[in-house]
Amino acid sequence: MLPLTLSACTAASALGVGKAATLAALRAGRSGLRPYADRGLATWAGRVDGLEEVRLPAGLEGFDCRNNRLAALGLAADGFAGAARAAAGRWGPERVAVVLGTSTSGIASAEDAYRRRDPATGRLPADFDYRRTQDLQALAVFVRAALGLRGPASVLSTACTSAAKAFGEAAELMAAGLCDAAVVGGVDSMCDMTLYGFNALELVSAGPCRPFDAERDGISIGEAAAFALLERPAAGSAGRIGLLGFGASADAHHMSTPHPEGRGAAAAMTAALASAGIGPDTVDYVNFHGTGTRANDAAEDRAVWEVLGDRPHCSSTKGWTGHALGTAGALEAVIAALCIERGLVPGCLGTRTPDPACRCRILLDNAERPVRYVLSNSFGFGGSNCSLLLGVLP
Repeated sequence: MLPLTLSACTAASALGVGKAATLAALRAGRSGLRPYADRGLATWAGRVDGLEEVRLPAGLEGFDCRNNRLAALGLAADGFAGAARAAAGRWGPERVAVVLGTSTSGIASAEDAYRRRDPATGRLPADFDYRRTQDLQALAVFVRAALGLRGPASVLSTACTSAAKAFGEAAELMAAGLCDAAVVGGVDSMCDMTLYGFNALELVSAGPCRPFDAERDGISIGEAAAFALLERPAAGSAGRIGLLGFGASADAHHMSTPHPEGRGAAAAMTAALASAGIGPDTVDYVNFHGTGTRANDAAEDRAVWEVLGDRPHCSSTKGWTGHALGTAGALEAVIAALCIERGLVPGCLGTRTPDPACRCRILLDNAERPVRYVLSNSFGFGGSNCSLLLGVLP
């Protein structure tokens, strides 16, 4: 069921809350990455300010955790909650689905609970509510309740492709006739598991990440909430921004290392172009997954070169936001929509000397130019690959 109208979108990340703050940071060349030294791990990270002060809506206080606070912050920005409720008014609340991605959910609350467990019995504190915080489905249950929706609700957790795959899952639900609109996106919040987990894999950079740089040395973890409202196209939708194509693959090459030739990544991009019915020469900008690790960047460069050659401008925005893991695909889809709307191609912030082995056309500095089609890539552990094609509806 493609194409779909992207009726509304929003994001809360280290760049700020809302599209205006995100765009202002991009245009100013201002990164959201800052030094992070909690509990002895010296790195840089993309934290979202103000989450400690966020209060959940009345009646939903039991869902309180960093992840759901971040979700609430995102829903309140750019009039997104109002747009979702308006869609429920058009289609009926039972016809609006909620499909989200996350890799952490509220696991930071579980980490805190384990620190506070009873020293004698090991019992977790009574105020720890696993079902409404750490459980993956808690995110969708919270968002659906906060928006007053009653359609299908699910959460995908496929590592760093989670939120990108939510777009395709929503399209499948519409194609099956199970809904007419969907709130899609993802939320992933800072927690020790991801910071120390990636550090144990020797993948965390000591400074701000530098995707595709010759001296790149790892990722910078970020957190974000990003949402989009997808709807069946109505009369007069031509010229609006929409989801035109979706492609996914699972090459299962290795638990944590991408296929060195990027075969699964190339398959996902090829499928996205095919589902949109457009050729590779029409893509104006590729938002790389671009984590800043040596293996991931090299494999993605090979895959993009194979599918698109060196015609489109390419960059990774993780030097701006950090790697938001399970919600990276949704955050970068919102950035892609801003690129199309504002005629902006962001540079690869932090990258000084592109790796000479890379063949793609990597943009170091921002460029102002018309953008009609953006291919946004998300690749995750286990060989999970996803590409979204956003563009102007025909």
